[in-house]
Amino acid sequence: MRITICENKIELGAQAAALGRHCIKSTIEKLGRANVAFVTGTSQLEMLKVLRTKPIEWDKVNIFLLDEFVGLPDGHSASSETFLKENFLNYLPTIGSFHPISRTKDVKETLKNLNELMKDYPLDVVFICIGENGHLAFNDPPADFDARDPYIEVTLERRSKRQQVGEGWFSTIDEVPNKAITMSVYEILTARHIICACPEQRKAKAVASCIFDDISPAVPCASIRRRTECALFLDRQSSCLVFDDFRNKI
Repeated sequence: MRITICENKIELGAQAAALGRHCIKSTIEKLGRANVAFVTGTSQLEMLKVLRTKPIEWDKVNIFLLDEFVGLPDGHSASSETFLKENFLNYLPTIGSFHPISRTKDVKETLKNLNELMKDYPLDVVFICIGENGHLAFNDPPADFDARDPYIEVTLERRSKRQQVGEGWFSTIDEVPNKAITMSVYEILTARHIICACPEQRKAKAVASCIFDDISPAVPCASIRRRTECALFLDRQSSCLVFDDFRNKI
């Protein structure tokens, strides 16, 4: 894993987007297409603003989501599909394909269809972030490291729900759905390139856990250290604990 510390989240977004463009472009040049998955949330806004302006052959890119709530109505602002459309996809001239995650409660059918689909779309590039509780996508601790299906159903941890309220997607914790569909940790780590854009001080403790703690289901984000082709982008705020392990000193 390679770590880059940026001055602020705007610089972070620009650098993560530049690397993303390079990885997508080089994959298209080599394979003729690129399969790319995106995490969503406010931490990704600066990166997406820059990436959507990059000269990329988007008609050769197949786009996937890392996670989605179960049971949200169409158009809900907290939906990953809504977020990615409003902040990214609607700005692109064209795309090869987009494969959203169904929010219906027929989770078994959704998982069957997604996991069958992914057999034909090995991941080339994934854009991820670290959750405040150390999750990857919606793989909250303790995460299922043994799951080998590309997508799995999970129950959201309370800290994960609090993050959703804190970001303004829901008014109260009781409004946050209990269930979600998420790309498994195993599947995320199969990607050729992993780009983790993680700004803001609220992520600092989780970032420190990612870097210093043992890789285990209790710290899902630490699993990205297994991959040399992983780039972790931090800003001054999210990196404030990583020059040394200061968590027990404050």
